[in-house]
Amino acid sequence: MNSMTYKGYTARIEFDERDDIFVGRVLGVRDIISFHADSVAELRAEFAAAVDDYLADCAEQGVSPEKPASGRVMLRIRPEVHAAAAIAAKAAGKSLNQWAEEAFESATRA
Repeated sequence: MNSMTYKGYTARIEFDERDDIFVGRVLGVRDIISFHADSVAELRAEFAAAVDDYLADCAEQGVSPEKPASGRVMLRIRPEVHAAAAIAAKAAGKSLNQWAEEAFESATRA
């Protein structure tokens, strides 16, 4: 996936061959924040403008802008996976949260 990041927001970038433009969409928020441009430089500027407009609209409406992530993750996994993860964390001398964070971080770099 091609992506860009600005002010903590990440956008997925795709090339629309039919219209010969780059198209971006901010990920991790319910609101639809999208933008497009003919060049990468213009796309970066449009992304920043879209995020800035979103933040300004939220401020104008008196609502908190949605953040891409709160830092809390609630998972439902099989008990045997939970047990194995807890054992692996203990063996590494870490809490399950520390261990899971490292596992998530490692997975996102792949």
